[in-house]
This record gives sequence, structure tokens and C-alpha cells, in this order.
Amino acid sequence: MPLLWKRLAAVMPISLALAAVLLFTTGCGGRKAVKTADAPAPAITTPAPVSSPKQTEPETPEPALPKTAVPALEKVYFDFDRYDITPMMREVLATNAQALRQRSNFEVVIEGHCDERGTIEYNLALGDRRARAVKDYLVLLGVDGSRLSTVSYGKERPVNPDHNEQAWAQNRRAEFVVRTQPRFSDSNQ
Repeated sequence: MPLLWKRLAAVMPISLALAAVLLFTTGCGGRKAVKTADAPAPAITTPAPVSSPKQTEPETPEPALPKTAVPALEKVYFDFDRYDITPMMREVLATNAQALRQRSNFEVVIEGHCDERGTIEYNLALGDRRARAVKDYLVLLGVDGSRLSTVSYGKERPVNPDHNEQAWAQNRRAEFVVRTQPRFSDSNQ
């Protein structure tokens, strides 16, 4: 089974439980509902499933994806006041890079986001460093840098408006916006 499916199988029950908790708790107290689809997978704190070194499943190559299918790219999360990419997020970016390399006709905007702590100026700069770190890492993984652009929103677009560590962890992120109009690279259209 490909590594991505193993990771999804390990995280899905936790994600569903988190979604249920968010769904039931956001309806109380007149708060606006938080979209559960935007809540990050708790894979940040959940260790990845350990595969036994004795298992020798033959790896089958993943099928080529259609060049017109818009890639679904996972968010990248950061520690407080940091823009370095953790080993777990490197795995996420490796998966994202593979999807982008298979669909070379799409362009991507990498958005840098921060939690609410700090000044507007500081968080705009930190969000920019986060977006650029993600872009640089994707380029190292073989994605054409001319297809990637960055923007920082600092603390202005939180996915979780609460004022606690869980919300702040969800807001310290880089997101990917795929431009759905494919580029015409080798055609004379």
C-alpha cells in the first residue's frame, strides 16, 4: 500500500473525531461555525505509523495522474515563531512536490500565515519567510520555481479564530492555491 494511503488510514479516525468535536462545540455561544475541512489533520502531534523493517512489500509505482486534474495539496504547519520546515512537514512537501511534478501545467500561489500573536508587520514578514521556505523546498524537490509564487497574509486570515494554543497551531501554516487555468507550455494555442 503506498505511503500516502497508510498515512491517511492512520489519521482518518482522529480527523473525524476532531471534526465532530469542532462541529458540536462551534454551535454553542453564538460563535460562527468553523469549517471542519480547514482544520489541520492532527498528524502534527500524531506519530506516523511505524512499518516493520521485516515487511518487504513490493512497491508498485503510482499511476500517472491526469495533467488536467487539479492537485489537492496539503497544508504545511510551523512551530511558534519559526519558519523552518520540520521533518514531518518535509514528508508532506515531498507528496505535494510529486503531485506538482506530475501536473506541470498548473501554477501555485503559496500563502504564508501566522497566529494572532505579534504585530501586523512582524507577522507579515514571518508569513513571507514561511511561504518562501516552502517554495525553496519545493524547488529543491524538483518543482519548477517559475510556477510558484508567494504571498504573506500574516495574521489576517486565521482558520481558527479562537485564542488558545490549538487555534494558534492551526493558524501557523502555509497553504497552496492552485491556479485552475493551465498554462500553455508547448502548444501554439
